[in-house]
Amino acid sequence: MPANLAAILADMDITEPTPIQTATLPDSLAGRDVLGRGRTGSGKTYAFLLPLVARLSASRRTSRRGAPRALILAPTRELVGQIHAALQPLASATNLTTMTVFGGVGQNPQVAALRRGVDIMVATPGRLEDLITQGHASLADVEVTVLDEADHMADLGFLPAVKRLLDREPPNGQRMLFSATLDKAIDVIVRRYLHDARTHQADSAQSPISTMHHHVLHVDRTQRVSVLVELTSAPGRTLVFTRTKHGAKALARQLNAEGVPAVDLHGNLSQNARTRNLDAFHSGKVETLVATDIAARGIHVDDVALVVHADPPVEEKAYLHRSGRTARAGAEGTVITLMTDDQVRDVRALTRAAGIHPTITRIDRQRHPMLATLAPGERVLVPGGYADATPVVEQGPGRTRSAGARSRSGGGGRGPAKTHSSGFDNNDGLSRGASGRRTSGGSPGKSSGARGTSGGSRGGSTASRGSSSAPRSASDVRKVGPSGNAVRPHSAASFSSRRSG
Repeated sequence: MPANLAAILADMDITEPTPIQTATLPDSLAGRDVLGRGRTGSGKTYAFLLPLVARLSASRRTSRRGAPRALILAPTRELVGQIHAALQPLASATNLTTMTVFGGVGQNPQVAALRRGVDIMVATPGRLEDLITQGHASLADVEVTVLDEADHMADLGFLPAVKRLLDREPPNGQRMLFSATLDKAIDVIVRRYLHDARTHQADSAQSPISTMHHHVLHVDRTQRVSVLVELTSAPGRTLVFTRTKHGAKALARQLNAEGVPAVDLHGNLSQNARTRNLDAFHSGKVETLVATDIAARGIHVDDVALVVHADPPVEEKAYLHRSGRTARAGAEGTVITLMTDDQVRDVRALTRAAGIHPTITRIDRQRHPMLATLAPGERVLVPGGYADATPVVEQGPGRTRSAGARSRSGGGGRGPAKTHSSGFDNNDGLSRGASGRRTSGGSPGKSSGARGTSGGSRGGSTASRGSSSAPRSASDVRKVGPSGNAVRPHSAASFSSRRSG
């Protein structure tokens, strides 16, 4: 490895290669085509970024206007942004220019960057094809190409576009294909575009992760939301998956209405809203992200302690990728699947196909002891949830509308959400007392123990709960969050800060 790149890694406390990096780097640094398989969180991103940057730096060529020297293709905008963030320190150390290309935003800044000339482009296939068709970009100078999450691109129907893009490149460039699974869907890419490729599989597609703990909670359909509130109101980052975009939006609204600050991530959101919500989750402003499978691949957030399949996925591959958002890089994590009576057979088949043996628990009440075991720590409810969730603009065919959290204490909220196929409607499982809000007494599991993450714990500093009707003026709020960090205003009349551990 070039010394300047090794120094960048050392500054980030990366000193030992992961198995996929150990397996592929000798071939990729030597310029060979590489086919690499490693499960999510295995270090695939650096496995292709390091040889790409090293080879471009060594060739010392100059980029032409509109013609990048290297291309990284990824299936989603979020993954493009994440790859680019990891790339930037390496590129800066070697004086290489970079840019991102994806849809959902105006193309003028991307066109301007292409005119200036760029060494490395990280792109989604659709927008890149648009720019090429308009004459703004050319792939004639590409020396190194990377396909990241190739199987997911196949699942999303991007392979025809990928083939058209690769057909525009010089045939003698180096190509690296990385994926969590190597299946028949990408065989056509391998046979047609990779030459004498060295194949490396650092682990089995279904090899168990010893630090990941799998649980299935058998719940009544009417209790799903209350169980989710109990899990997500504990300290620590939680990622909740739903099957549909409408389900993610509805569930995020319900959690906010119940006092759990949450944001959603799905394909109906505008790009600005997707970026804002993901940044809120990254930064810790909110600790609950409700997402569709758009977040199952490639999205990395440190210290996600809990992944919840609110809707069990249909395929085991989706289960493994969703679950891979936790227990990354040796950290511990917990994966929970909610299962109703009519889903028993499907969930059993799913876990069997995924090669896991989960602990199954029947949850017959909201404060079941298992919930405190899986998500330890003082429960915290914030009246109105996450305030910044309200102005999110949602886009879809023929409509643009506001889609935010509905505060129960405010009089101007929207009407009940419609019932969608995911089952999350505003009347689903919301059986409460007269006040409509739980109080600080009787919260399960006062434990402040860590939930097994490498950087954060579920047992950090929290706030006790009280009435949701207290005023929220600037003069009577205090900000309390995990580990004492300020994250969201709380009413001083209702919340008292507490440090634990």
